[in-house]
Amino acid sequence: MGKKLFVGNLAFSVNDAALETMFSSHGTVTSAKVITDRDTGRSKGFGFVEMSSDAEAQTSIAKLNGSDISGRALNVSEAKPQAPRDNARPQRRW
Repeated sequence: MGKKLFVGNLAFSVNDAALETMFSSHGTVTSAKVITDRDTGRSKGFGFVEMSSDAEAQTSIAKLNGSDISGRALNVSEAKPQAPRDNARPQRRW
């Protein structure tokens, strides 16, 4: 079972391929995704990486958390489950 990691404080120039390359030296990367703004397409400065095993994920956290990439110290941790969203918009009362 794979483990999903949160990667924060990414340089805005980092794309999905670069993110995958950063983590591939520490194990098998199942997926790597930099989160972008839906309007501008610009990186939001964070992303998610899924590693193929828990041991590889822990190794990645130990090796990359706090490391300097493009002048920024990465924040790497286990991803927390996404909280359910309430997509219902409040009704306006005119």
